[in-house]
Amino acid sequence: MDYQAVLAEVWDAVRPVLGQGRVATYIPALAAVDPRRFGMALATVEGDVYGIGDWREPFSIQSISKVFTLALALSRDGDALWRRVGKEPSGNPFNSLVQLEYEQGIPRNPFINAGALVITDRLQRLTGDSRGTLRDFLRAESGNPLVDFDPVIAASEAEHGHRNRALAHFMASYGNMESAVPEVLEHYFWQCSLAMSCADLAKACGFLARHGQRADGSRLLTRSQAKQVNAVMLTCGTYDAAGEFAYRVGLPGKSGVGGGIIAVIPNRCGLCVWSPGLDARGNSVAGVEALDRFTTLTGLSIF
Repeated sequence: MDYQAVLAEVWDAVRPVLGQGRVATYIPALAAVDPRRFGMALATVEGDVYGIGDWREPFSIQSISKVFTLALALSRDGDALWRRVGKEPSGNPFNSLVQLEYEQGIPRNPFINAGALVITDRLQRLTGDSRGTLRDFLRAESGNPLVDFDPVIAASEAEHGHRNRALAHFMASYGNMESAVPEVLEHYFWQCSLAMSCADLAKACGFLARHGQRADGSRLLTRSQAKQVNAVMLTCGTYDAAGEFAYRVGLPGKSGVGGGIIAVIPNRCGLCVWSPGLDARGNSVAGVEALDRFTTLTGLSIF
């Protein structure tokens, strides 16, 4: 398949929606990004990489980081991890406090903020340096040793992270935090501040297309664990719009309020698209459209 030609056709198709949506303003450092920016990259399991637009421009990955922290924690902790976080769609906004109360401090899934905080807490206990472990992993999988945190974004996250503090303290009151809450929050904010390009992320999520096998041929996850991560991405990866995303795109995916979305086609490739204009649920308008067009043009989905 001529992936470069397909990506070019996708880019032409999404031009009319570029600029639609609104950039994330509750993190001020993200508010200045031009909503008309657009990039898309595809990295095959064999190592070939294709891209269009701003595909080499670093952007704030935000909640996309949650996929990788989940995989890293799962690789070390196994099924024990699922005793502290669920696997079900939330149906509520990603930073909601409501479900935590009637579910007694157990987050619905690893991709809402409460669940990601539990995963960060566990990875911190397992490694002693959650954010450093994540950065090193992403540098290795993307092949880019320059992948790093954005201190301006991290500071902005920390300054305006009141809801995340409330979530963490609430879970701590139920005994679902092992480390000190300020320590977990610090690592969480830094993890979300990582800056990567579409090319970096398309390569970095390739281990999920290879059923858990890393870029160097070693194994991070068992095939069963890779299936678990992909399944949770499909059902929970785009906040409370996961059903719509599965309906339109038909791939495991994970979005971030920086405007990025990664997606996985098992046995074939990893994908990443970036455009900062977000819909009301926090997903990139042009990004969802681009992935919809891609699967329609190619016939490649998990269904």
